[in-house]
Amino acid sequence: MATPNPHSKSAPGVHTMRPLPAFIFASRWLQVPLYLGLILAQGVYVWHFLLELWHLIEAAFGSQTALQALVNSIGYKPDAPLTGLNETVIMLVVLALIDVVMISNLLIMVIIGGYETFVSRLNVEGHPDQPEWLDHVDATVLKVKLGLSIIGISSIHLLKTFINAANYDSKVLIAQTLIHITFLLSALAVAYTDRLLRHDHTRAH
Repeated sequence: MATPNPHSKSAPGVHTMRPLPAFIFASRWLQVPLYLGLILAQGVYVWHFLLELWHLIEAAFGSQTALQALVNSIGYKPDAPLTGLNETVIMLVVLALIDVVMISNLLIMVIIGGYETFVSRLNVEGHPDQPEWLDHVDATVLKVKLGLSIIGISSIHLLKTFINAANYDSKVLIAQTLIHITFLLSALAVAYTDRLLRHDHTRAH
């Protein structure tokens, strides 16, 4: 019988770590409350979405209280008192709902992708609802996807501002446009850096 080599690698599935590295590695679990907090924030967004949707439905049936709640929430200041929904109010409310959905998508991406990348495997391989992007997610891919999501959210905010431009100062419009352009350039820079790193890694192998 062959004598086991004490210098050989551990068998698959066997993990032996010294106490200090094991303690440091286990510190990743401190992120779990943060992701649980984001799940609670997701619940708040769901409640906000349903509340705004309910107000929209009530206003469509003539509720002045719901209409006033919508006007206040979107920051719309009409030239004359509103007696019912108009196209601008509906458009601003729908954009606000889309904004909530996109932020919710961003939260899901951070929760699932962040947990999978930085804490522990979710072991969802083979699950019919496994997200396609989760197969190749890493810290860099997650940053690129987050950057693109932020650009989408910023675009919605900018569109809402332009539709309701009469209620904003020109400085606010310029500032929001510049911020959106900054987000766009930042995302392009991250994506380009990721492409360069992957190209260098491919050439090295």
